[in-house]
Amino acid sequence: MLTGGVVMYAYQIIGTELQMEAVMVSNQYIWIYENDSSFAGFEIDNIGGRDIIIDKIEVRGVEVLWATVHYFKAPLMVTDLLNCPSLSGQSWDNFEYTPGTTANFTQAASDVPLSSGYTIVVFIENPDNIRVGDTGSSISITVYTDRAQYQVLCNAESAENA
Repeated sequence: MLTGGVVMYAYQIIGTELQMEAVMVSNQYIWIYENDSSFAGFEIDNIGGRDIIIDKIEVRGVEVLWATVHYFKAPLMVTDLLNCPSLSGQSWDNFEYTPGTTANFTQAASDVPLSSGYTIVVFIENPDNIRVGDTGSSISITVYTDRAQYQVLCNAESAENA
């Protein structure tokens, strides 16, 4: 009887661990043009055992409007680097987001679901509170889910050289 109780407890622990949220934010960039236009780009990998909802994104502590967020979802993938979007009329259809790879990006309207085992590549147009004088500064990007928050830092760089 005691052994059965221990086995049941172990199964509960393992089952709970398999359903944990595990998110990794990586490949983060902030590109700034000389006219104060800017873009943020990053990747979110859902490596946990549960689906998540991306509730909110902040850049340097300021909430990003969903209308400025463009994203592409795919099964877990690795990108070496992200391309800086064009300043003049960026088309998010067939956008070359990493060298040699294109995708059709979707404009977010509200919270974005992300299935377990998937990656989402995110670009934000003109995140508030970013100016040309921020070039070379560390800027935080925070992704909020319904259960946690994930923050990364990146150095803002000139878009002219990207």
